Amino acid sequence: MLKAELRYKEFIYRRPATTSRGTYTQKNVWFILLFDEDHPQIKGIGECSLFPGLSIDDREDFEPTLKTVVDSINRGTFDFSTPLLEFPSIQFALETAQKDLQANGTKLLFPSAFTRGEDFIRINGLIWMGDRRDMENQIDQKLSQGFSCVKMKIGAIGFEDEFEVLTQLRKRYPASDLEIRLDANGAFAPAEALEKLKRLSELTVHSIEQPIRQKQIEEMAKLCAETPIPIALDEELLGIFPREKKEQLLNEIQPQYIILKPGLLGGTELSEEWIEAADQRNIGWWITSALETNIGLNAIAQWTYTLQKDMPHGLSTGALFENNIQSPLNLEGERLYYSPERHWEVEELV
Repeated sequence: MLKAELRYKEFIYRRPATTSRGTYTQKNVWFILLFDEDHPQIKGIGECSLFPGLSIDDREDFEPTLKTVVDSINRGTFDFSTPLLEFPSIQFALETAQKDLQANGTKLLFPSAFTRGEDFIRINGLIWMGDRRDMENQIDQKLSQGFSCVKMKIGAIGFEDEFEVLTQLRKRYPASDLEIRLDANGAFAPAEALEKLKRLSELTVHSIEQPIRQKQIEEMAKLCAETPIPIALDEELLGIFPREKKEQLLNEIQPQYIILKPGLLGGTELSEEWIEAADQRNIGWWITSALETNIGLNAIAQWTYTLQKDMPHGLSTGALFENNIQSPLNLEGERLYYSPERHWEVEELV
């Protein structure tokens, strides 16, 4: 009979993670462990990828629901075939834990040339919000490490300062040498967004994520129709179920790209619904992690490789924590590897 347990751990950021929503110094994470009661030594582990202020299940009844799910599994009454759409982080953890248990707790969820150490995933370098000098230092560090694509979060220190940082960056590195992606996290007001996008287009920017806040459908559709820079939907996708509503959203807004965060969308299977809908409409996409620990990042990275999407993905968050779980994931510049000779160290969880 299948059984479940919960584990909780606080992870400390190496540097404060700043977005337009605020600054985070630690992440509090719940893990779900699944095992067969006849073989309790073999456990599948899944991470609840709860992002404060962003996840749709960041609500007061999250922990009670999580414990109810575990109790239901232990009683043998939980229906794994019905996704927990209102609690995508729990659904992501359950999906990952199930796949890990099926793999005998090896964390080889999607075996491939990537997990055999024969290939890599190209990723973008993430530039966190900070003051101007800090952002310039981050950019210099990423470029020295060999990144050919950087993603810069904007919206916190003032548009003019951010524009100047980008201007100087583009003077040093032409678009043929460096791809620049922007993430506004909804920082622009609808009335000013188009004018800012026109200015940013002078810098040959690849794309900008979520220039205005989500759930402003008409404004976002108009912006996507008029923008000189490709727009990528991110937060706009959260909480959109079932598949028909996903298709409706894409039909209404018609974005140039969508950003898929499996940890916030309910796992890889539900994320694939977005991919299918986007492909049918010639909408581009890529995959991004959402400040997961290596348990969640591992699941996302292994799945991402199987999609064979040849562009940089946003999977550079593995080095964020001082006390991350040791894993075979290995970042060398813009290349994310899985090194099979390296072992998982999950004793503190199991």
